[in-house]
Amino acid sequence: MKHVLGAVCGASVLLAVPAMAETTLTIATVNNGDMIRMQGLTGEFTKKNPDITVKWVTLEENVLRQRVTTDIATKGGQFDVLTIGTYEVPIWAKKGWLVPLANLGADYDVADLLPKIKDAVSADGKLYAAPFYGESSMVMYRTDLFEKAGLKMPEKPSWDFVIDAAKKLTDKSAGTYGICLRGKAGWGENMAFLSAMANSYGARWFDENWQPQFNTPEWKTTLTTYVNLMKEAGPPGASSNGFNENLALFNAGKCAMWIDATVAASFVTNPKDSKVADKVGFALAPNTGLGKNANWLWAWNLAIPAGSKKTEAAEKFIAWATSKDYTKLVASKEGWANVPPGTRTSLYQNDEYLKVAPFAKLTLASIDAADPNKPTVKPVPYVGVQYAAIPEFQGIGTQVGQQFSAALAGSMTVDAALTAAQSATEREMKRAGYIK
Repeated sequence: MKHVLGAVCGASVLLAVPAMAETTLTIATVNNGDMIRMQGLTGEFTKKNPDITVKWVTLEENVLRQRVTTDIATKGGQFDVLTIGTYEVPIWAKKGWLVPLANLGADYDVADLLPKIKDAVSADGKLYAAPFYGESSMVMYRTDLFEKAGLKMPEKPSWDFVIDAAKKLTDKSAGTYGICLRGKAGWGENMAFLSAMANSYGARWFDENWQPQFNTPEWKTTLTTYVNLMKEAGPPGASSNGFNENLALFNAGKCAMWIDATVAASFVTNPKDSKVADKVGFALAPNTGLGKNANWLWAWNLAIPAGSKKTEAAEKFIAWATSKDYTKLVASKEGWANVPPGTRTSLYQNDEYLKVAPFAKLTLASIDAADPNKPTVKPVPYVGVQYAAIPEFQGIGTQVGQQFSAALAGSMTVDAALTAAQSATEREMKRAGYIK
């Protein structure tokens, strides 16, 4: 209770007034740059909502997935807002694990969300998560090193060009590596990259009858090409490198090329973070001439677990963090180049953004080119570009990622890794009843 002084018939008395009930939101998020920036700006939200306090749990990507999945599956109730990917949203919505976001406010403008991203976070026509940033993948490269070597990056490079350039640009004595690619095991780490690469080589996770495909020539070509390329032109210890580790290497001037999330473009061109900020060019993810680029489709999104007792406050926070006004807030503090990309049509029509973000049009083109319904050259029974949107994929993808990371580390041959991936995936798909 708060107490205030009141007056009754000229006498001072103490009146009891109920205090405003305070709600604490516990938010689980990933340790990526955009999320860390959001935490730094949370004071702007609590200023407008003094009855809400925010507690952050920030985790590395693989750990976040494990913690959040365990919590929601067991109805643990540790978190009020979850940071989840496009993989989880439709699966968890169908299981009744997420609250539909129906009260984001009149000025939220759901129609402004990019159609590909909005579809990925909806189920049965309802929005079950709000995208914080969206991405595909692209080639980021050092224009100065290309120029010095007499190389010109095409806007739509082939894998042959990328492989050849990576070898020519590697100078191990100077600590410069031709290419940095994800090697850290995880379905959303090395397997995000390798699945997208495999799509461009005509490989797929499963055929139309859900039979695993790691025993095919297309997967052998993909994994052999990747391992050989990284041995010849990649940094040492690459099997431990995920998104954040490669970002640090690129920003320190150690990588001539990096193929990864389009969201990294603002970090590699930010002079505060990157030694090579003024020497970065961009191109579409590579292809092999089969009609598919090695680009994925992803968004990190904010969602509310079903059974949360703080739905109203959680939805207020989500509406704030994924709104057009939040974008303007980041622009006012950090400049337009650093706003969260890949979620709203209006951003790609904003001249202020287009002027300072040389990567904007390529980001949008990459997102538009990714097709979750036809991710690879041959038909597939699943939805998802760099994953298969089935509940079992998280476990399968992580197992396969461990085999492929071991092949990169040299503790297993490519053939042995593919054989292990095939048998592990077959076993899980039989157990789940997809195949006999």
